Amino acid sequence: MVGILAETTLSVNDGPLTSDNATYLRPSDPNLPLDELRKRYDEDGYIFLKQVLPREDILEARRRYFEFLAPTGVLHEGTDPVEGVFNKEKSEQDYPGIGAGHADGNGRPGGESATQFVDRAIDAHYKDWYTKNVVNHPALYDYIAKFTGWGESTLTFKRTLLRNNIPGSKPIGVHYDQIFLRYGEPTAVTAWVPIGDIKINGGGLIYLEDSEPVGQKIENEFTEKAKKAGLTEEEAKFAFNSNMMATGLLSESPAEFAKEHGRRWLVSAFEAGDVVLHKPHMIHASTINNDQDNVIRLATDLRFCDSSKQYDKRWMNYYRFNDGV
Repeated sequence: MVGILAETTLSVNDGPLTSDNATYLRPSDPNLPLDELRKRYDEDGYIFLKQVLPREDILEARRRYFEFLAPTGVLHEGTDPVEGVFNKEKSEQDYPGIGAGHADGNGRPGGESATQFVDRAIDAHYKDWYTKNVVNHPALYDYIAKFTGWGESTLTFKRTLLRNNIPGSKPIGVHYDQIFLRYGEPTAVTAWVPIGDIKINGGGLIYLEDSEPVGQKIENEFTEKAKKAGLTEEEAKFAFNSNMMATGLLSESPAEFAKEHGRRWLVSAFEAGDVVLHKPHMIHASTINNDQDNVIRLATDLRFCDSSKQYDKRWMNYYRFNDGV
């Protein structure tokens, strides 16, 4: 593993990931017995499912996305849009990503030169080739409904995070999702879906080993402090969020964070059709996109809940800047 990680220039904001602070995600065959899959999910805080979605459907969504963004000059001239090869003659500063860690809070990233790209990246969230063929893909919905046991009570949140990650751009910082799902019970399931193949050093998602208890501990400790300070439950929610970094993150330094908690980051390459499900307090981040072929990393965060229980209804609106989530 040392040689493999060294050769692939796998790194985060504050340094490399090596065999000292990283190991591999455990892949799972989605056709394994449900009891075994649920056991892995409960033990690990995530489950890395191989080829849950039809590969051709995901690649078609990738093609449509980059065809839509092509007028911004983001793609290398003469390449097939489905490849998503970045135009090296451009600056990554003009093609910022969106979501956790990319702007102050949930504000608009980039300057005036990035306006067209950012507008199209947001508009892509509303296109049928994304909403129908990825977010509400029946193969994923049916699998989530079966895996969770929620059945017809399974609800897909309309708010999603369709993120591009240009080679060399800022990766996603350390966080867990319940920070952003504050107004619901901590039972939601996140489905991270790579839209295209992602090399191990291509900016994919990484998970902190055995970190569901760490996220719960962080939240419980702060909640207790808030109660002792005399805050109401509603005040505590706002206080917790304001106690995070301005972006809602736990840290911008994944290597240091892992060392502090005596854990390793779990990494992998991903293929179109793969899906990773994770729990609300599972701590994760992403690596720097060091893809040697300048491939843009594209992925989305989809979230599901049991509609018979309390859930964060702010997530039933499409993603928009400064929406308070």
